[in-house]
Amino acid sequence: MSERKILVADDESHILHVVSLKLRNAGFKVVTARDGQEAYDLAVIEHPDLIITDYHMPQLSGIELCQKLKQDPATAKIPAIMLTARGYHLEPHDTESSGILRMLSKPFSPRQLLQTVNEVLEQTSSLRGAA
Repeated sequence: MSERKILVADDESHILHVVSLKLRNAGFKVVTARDGQEAYDLAVIEHPDLIITDYHMPQLSGIELCQKLKQDPATAKIPAIMLTARGYHLEPHDTESSGILRMLSKPFSPRQLLQTVNEVLEQTSSLRGAA
């Protein structure tokens, strides 16, 4: 099986560093973006297996990024994990229209993030296998 690719989008460099390091150490290929537009452009080119995105970013918010990707047939099936400020809540119609499968509140543990990544990838792999 080929290496799984994850796009991480966050405008906070320390979050990008910690998340990327944890994912690379777990065997994932990681592509990073510092704003929503850069993340969109990279997703179109790289076709990652998963996107981890912050909610608040310059250019496009995480929700706008995911909604834009969902509208393009080439990127519509890429699942996403949203990183949010503690206590922030997304409405069900926001998650349904965007492909966001999970939300993690900051601060989160790198171990918790890796567990969530593996669960989402397993869930989406089994869904693709059933289709």
